Amino acid sequence: MGVKGPAVWVRVEGKGNFLNSGSLKEFAQQMVNRGYREFVMDLEHCVMMDSTFMGTMAAVALRLKELGQGYLHVVHVGERSRELLSGLGLDQIFDIHSNGALAPECEEVKENAYDGAAAEKRERTETMLEAHEALCQAAPENISRFKDVLEYLKQDLHQTTAGK
Repeated sequence: MGVKGPAVWVRVEGKGNFLNSGSLKEFAQQMVNRGYREFVMDLEHCVMMDSTFMGTMAAVALRLKELGQGYLHVVHVGERSRELLSGLGLDQIFDIHSNGALAPECEEVKENAYDGAAAEKRERTETMLEAHEALCQAAPENISRFKDVLEYLKQDLHQTTAGK
């Protein structure tokens, strides 16, 4: 993850899943708060994505749309990833390209580490819930797909918060 000029570049290495969605969410929020509005997600080395990760990408795109400026571009998308993104209607809220420019030499941005297993679990559950809500906001037909997941995550979050 880094910045080059006006764009934020994120290269996904390996799996894009619920384990690293919180980091993506936090990083994107920091960059938006710093005034960045163009995001490029490079999936060339991404071997798989789960719904939480795709929902986190959707949440970034929706936030930029809400601000009325900026855009999320997804480059180096393989056929399977394209099918996953399009299947959830995400091709309607960001550009998906099979090729694209190589990521430039970027200035790295340090991430803030957080500690505490309970806090980490709560943050992960919140990220998963927000990601799936974003999928439903991006394409209403996703509501029926993720209804049970949303209910489970809301219950889990309620129990985690109540058990503090």
